[in-house]
Amino acid sequence: MGKQRQPQDLPAPRSSTAGATTPRRARLHVRARYWFDNTLARGAAVLIGWLAVACLTVVVPASALLVWTDDQAPDSPWAKTAAVWRSVGQTLRLGGEVGSPLRVVLSVLLALVALFYVSTVVGLMTTAITDELVSLRRGHSTVLEHGHTAVLGWSAQTFTVVAELVAANENRRRAAVVILADRDVTDMEEELRGEVGDTGRTRVVCRNGRPTDPAAVARVSPATAEVVLVMQSDEPDEDAETVKNLLALRATVDDSRVRIVAAVRDARYRLAAELAAGPEAVVLEADDVTARLVAQCARQPGLSLVYQELLDFAGDEFYVVDASAQAGRAFAEVLRICPESSVVGLVRADGTLRLNPPGDSVVGPRDQLVVIAQDDDTTVPTDEPAVFDESLIALGAPAAPHPDRVLLLGWNRRARHIVRHLAGHLAVGSVLHVVAEAGEHPAAELRAAAAEIAPTLAVTLTKADPTLPGTVNDLALADHDGVIVLGPDRGPGTEAPDDRALVTLLLLRELERTSGGPVRVVTEMTDDRNRALAPVGVGADFIVSGRLIGLLMVQISQNWHLARLFEELLAPHGNAIHLRPAGDYILTGRRTSFATVVESASRRGECAIGYRSPDLARPGIDHGVRINPAKNEVRCWSVGDDVIVIAVR
Repeated sequence: MGKQRQPQDLPAPRSSTAGATTPRRARLHVRARYWFDNTLARGAAVLIGWLAVACLTVVVPASALLVWTDDQAPDSPWAKTAAVWRSVGQTLRLGGEVGSPLRVVLSVLLALVALFYVSTVVGLMTTAITDELVSLRRGHSTVLEHGHTAVLGWSAQTFTVVAELVAANENRRRAAVVILADRDVTDMEEELRGEVGDTGRTRVVCRNGRPTDPAAVARVSPATAEVVLVMQSDEPDEDAETVKNLLALRATVDDSRVRIVAAVRDARYRLAAELAAGPEAVVLEADDVTARLVAQCARQPGLSLVYQELLDFAGDEFYVVDASAQAGRAFAEVLRICPESSVVGLVRADGTLRLNPPGDSVVGPRDQLVVIAQDDDTTVPTDEPAVFDESLIALGAPAAPHPDRVLLLGWNRRARHIVRHLAGHLAVGSVLHVVAEAGEHPAAELRAAAAEIAPTLAVTLTKADPTLPGTVNDLALADHDGVIVLGPDRGPGTEAPDDRALVTLLLLRELERTSGGPVRVVTEMTDDRNRALAPVGVGADFIVSGRLIGLLMVQISQNWHLARLFEELLAPHGNAIHLRPAGDYILTGRRTSFATVVESASRRGECAIGYRSPDLARPGIDHGVRINPAKNEVRCWSVGDDVIVIAVR
């Protein structure tokens, strides 16, 4: 049997009085609170009643204290009570009338009616003002601006576009950028403040609405805008949305005079976008532009920084300036009379742009000059051409291009375009070796690309993951003249494209350290912020596709002639930017001015716009690239220096 509990094991009996008061008080407090909450839940009338009780609880005792402590108060209790009532009535706006009970009741009734009327009017006004403020914060009102820049859509390039427009508008008294996107206005404004910062004289206005809705597009007043930028989507499969945005824009403004700059990713949507935008619009194909620049940078270290310098407004960029004062002069002579700018082309009176025209081309009275300058007002010609040293101009022919071996690590939807454009930039007999993960997609695309470029470029494929250490270690980097690193396409369930590119760069950097030989790398990235994380050497280039397209859109929006200029620079044929050995132009190891370099390049049918010197390189910053140096800048030119020229391929 179980052990029986003895009397001494029982707990001591609780006192009948100890601790009983506190729980009872607590229960009364809880019940009172519960009752009070239930009364408040009955509606506004009860809430008003409690408010009146609370006010009277404070006002009546305070009024009585004021009256009873007043030396001039009446002596009789009834008169003092009447004085208390007057004080209460005046405080609560109840009139404070005294006399018969009916008179008091009527005065209170009239005061309550007046109070109800005033409260109702104030409430209606408050509601109307609040609704209007909420509507304004939602961004549903129409912007009444003229000469502004309208931006349709929101993407990662929006921050680049706004920042560049702010820089471009620094010398304008008033400027405005209006953004329409299907996002919360407050969120857009906060993100812009965080990414762009102070916008100076440029007002940035955000409006909420779908860019595919003509009624929403009308909110940004596109008809009175100087230019309309239609942003590409962050997702590659949403180019159809960009086409719809252009259709909505044309439905809103049926006027071909509205300047439109748009961007799509896929070549399949470019024609549709051009038809929707109109004949005078500029439509950029982001994948193709990125592929062209990657191909150009594959064998020219530092070229990406040249483009970055020319595309943003932080340094020197392209301008079109009046050339009437130079009418009758030959183009070769004009090259030397602008001490602080580099002349690179002509815009004829009929609007035709000639980049790097022949030196004997004569400037017409209505022609314009295409220059690279710090600002459009710094192109001030001099009466006397810059002095050059004839004895230091190199007379030998430039070295013939030699076949290259290029390594391509990774694959994405732009890789086929890169392979095709490489054929136009590499010498005959060059070899491209592709290392990508196993799959029919890259293999099939490589076979198609190889069929197009078979006569000029040999292409091979190794199926392997370039982010694995074993794959990179097996590569003979010393046998390759350049390396291209690509991240995968963005898609559901896949890691960020830049993450794999960063891993590959880290492995290449380690292999470069252990082998002791430099590796010339050009990397395509999607987020400019990841560039600062990349472990790279002096010869590395980065092509940030989104930033590149944003910079191009802003440059074209500010000067319509630049659309044809950049189209030619990035095209497979025609003029392009090259980095060529300084020894092809001047005698190295000697001191001479940049004007001597300009003259030497001019005699070869080229326009010198700068130089690159490894001695001036700051790793990860500028690779020693200098754009548009002054003509009178004198320096000692070494064998490792390159001259940056615009020349025919």
